[in-house]
Amino acid sequence: MTKVNMLLALALLLSALYLVRTSYEARRLYSDLDKAKAEHARLDVDFKRLEADAQGAATSVRVDRRARDRLAMRPASPAVTQYVVDPMPAGSAAASGAQR
Repeated sequence: MTKVNMLLALALLLSALYLVRTSYEARRLYSDLDKAKAEHARLDVDFKRLEADAQGAATSVRVDRRARDRLAMRPASPAVTQYVVDPMPAGSAAASGAQR
């Protein structure tokens, strides 16, 4: 009977240690999950801010300003516009293709 009691006490001790270990592991995993959720929220805020910055950078006013400042571009005006005349009018191009 003493051996059975010792065996049961050992089984009880082992199961208690296992319970403590799994409880600790569950708390640690929950803490890691909480940290991951906080990191996700922070990254989501950063992503939305970067998305807004990208949309702001693509506006025509900013593109125009950067083209003027960095590339020294200027708007087209009749004084600086050069017109190119097609040497073959549209009607004669179709006729020349038919003659081949």
